[in-house]
Amino acid sequence: MTKSNLYTRTGDTGTTSLVGGARVKKNSERLEAYGTLDEFSSQLGCVLSDPSCPPEIRAQLLDVQNMLFNVGCYLATAPEEGKPAPVVTGLDEEVMSRLEHWIDELDEKTPRVKAFVLPGGSPLAAMAHVARTTCRRAERRILDLNDVEPVAPIVIGYVNRLSDYLFILARYFNHLSGVEEIIWRR
Repeated sequence: MTKSNLYTRTGDTGTTSLVGGARVKKNSERLEAYGTLDEFSSQLGCVLSDPSCPPEIRAQLLDVQNMLFNVGCYLATAPEEGKPAPVVTGLDEEVMSRLEHWIDELDEKTPRVKAFVLPGGSPLAAMAHVARTTCRRAERRILDLNDVEPVAPIVIGYVNRLSDYLFILARYFNHLSGVEEIIWRR
């Protein structure tokens, strides 16, 4: 059995196929949205690759990565005229509640802070902050797409909530490591 080529040459002119076969420019709002989401998921993979990442956090991040793939598939599917809008497989209010529960749990375990926190600290916290900023960029790209074609509100809410999760996760990693947070000083 021969393996297929990893390259097809079909994208050499700056276009790619969406789910369903429609071709679009690689710098379109839709591609920017799910491409940045892919970049964000890759950065979560960096956090996951650190051996000091606790097992319960590892499970949460794997859950998020799987959902991000579902969201990416949704974003890679252009709505077709006269057909129902695509849906995000598995993304519902229960998923949002679970994510908010994780945020609340981590916040309870992390000391209060009364200042702006700068990115950094432990290596895991720094990686979580980088992922958080990429998540925010993905959110902006999704909003750009929403300006052109409607995006399900739950997608926008989920990605917004993920950046909150990553902020408290970075703080939690610093707390676990005994690393003092870097506080913004005027």
